[in-house]
Amino acid sequence: MIDRLEQMEQRYEELSAQLSLPEVVNDREKYHQAGKALRDLETPVMKFRELKQVRQGLAEARAMLAESDPELRTMAEEEIAALAPRETALEEEIKVLLLPTDPNDEKNVILEIRAGTGGDEASLFAAEVFRMYQRFAEQHRWKIEVLSMSESGVGGYKEVIAIIEGERVYSQMKWESGVHRVQRVPATETQGRVHTSAITVAVLPEAEEVDVKIEAKDIRIDTFCSSGPGGQSVNTTYSAVRITHLPTNTVVSCQDEKSQIKNRDKGMRVLRSRLYEQEMDRQNAELAKERKSQVGTGDRSEKVRTYNFPQNRLTDHRIGLTLHQLDLVMEGRLQPIVDALISHYQAEQLKADSSQAA
Repeated sequence: MIDRLEQMEQRYEELSAQLSLPEVVNDREKYHQAGKALRDLETPVMKFRELKQVRQGLAEARAMLAESDPELRTMAEEEIAALAPRETALEEEIKVLLLPTDPNDEKNVILEIRAGTGGDEASLFAAEVFRMYQRFAEQHRWKIEVLSMSESGVGGYKEVIAIIEGERVYSQMKWESGVHRVQRVPATETQGRVHTSAITVAVLPEAEEVDVKIEAKDIRIDTFCSSGPGGQSVNTTYSAVRITHLPTNTVVSCQDEKSQIKNRDKGMRVLRSRLYEQEMDRQNAELAKERKSQVGTGDRSEKVRTYNFPQNRLTDHRIGLTLHQLDLVMEGRLQPIVDALISHYQAEQLKADSSQAA
C-alpha cells in the first residue's frame, strides 16, 4: 500500500508542476485532463501525507518513553494516546480511497421510470418518485431534462425517461436501479385498505459516441405524429421519432420536442446508453456469477426498496436499512440512504480484498 501511495504522491507533484507549464496552460484539453487527474489524486495524497506526519509523531513520542524525566514520559504517553487512534483511522480511510472505482461514476445518467403492477396507483407513484429524484438533483445542482414521457389518465406517469447531468451523477444514482414497491391506501380506495404497487427504475450511465459506435446501416428511423399534451402543432406534425437498432432489436421512442431533429438527438442518447449497458452486462456476466456482494446484483427484477406510507417507513432490502422518515425521503432527502449503500459496498469490497490477500 505504501509503495502505491508514494507513486501517487510523485504523480501528484508531477501534475502540479505541469499545470504551470505554458504548453499545458495554453492547451485547454491538456489543462483539463491534468487538472482532473490532480483532483482525483488530491484526497488520497493529502491523507497519505497526514499519515506520514502522524507516524513520525508517534515514533518521536515512543522514543521519549525512554527518557528519565517523568514529565516527558507523561507527555509522550498523552501524545501516543492521541495519535494512535488517528493512525488507525487514516489507514482505514486510505484503504477505502484505494479501492477500485467504477469507471462510469463520472458519467451523466439516463433515468427510466416505469409503472409496474398496480395500475393507476403505480403510475401515480412513478410520478412521485420522479419528483423525488428531481428534488435530489436540485440539492446536488444537477440538471435534469425529460427525454420522453407517457402520462396516465389520472395524472401519473406510465413511463418517464430523463437525462441527469452534473458532477459524478452515476456514482450517486446507480443505487436506484431495481423494483421500488409502495404500500399505501390509494385515493380511490373507499374502505381504507392498504394496496401494494410497484414501479421499476433503471439508471444507465450515459454513453458517449466513443463508448458505443452505431453504424447508420444498423438503425431504422420512423417518424409519427406525437400524442398527448403539447398543442395542435405537436399532434399534427411528424415530429415524434422511433429509432430501432436492427442488430439488437432495441427500440427507442422520443416525442417530447416539437422538433424532429431534437427528438432524434435525444433518442440517440438513450439508444447509445442502452447499448452501452447491454455491452457492460455482457462483459460482466462471468464476474457477476462470482460476485457475492450483499448490495445486490443491480438486476431490474430485484426488489430494492419498500415505501410504506401508513407507517412513514422506508426499507432498503439490500442492506436491511429502515428509516421512519419517508416524508423527508419523498422530498428528495436520499443522501443518508445513498451514503449507507456506498459504505456497505465499500465494506464488502474491503472484506473481499482481505479474503483474497489471506
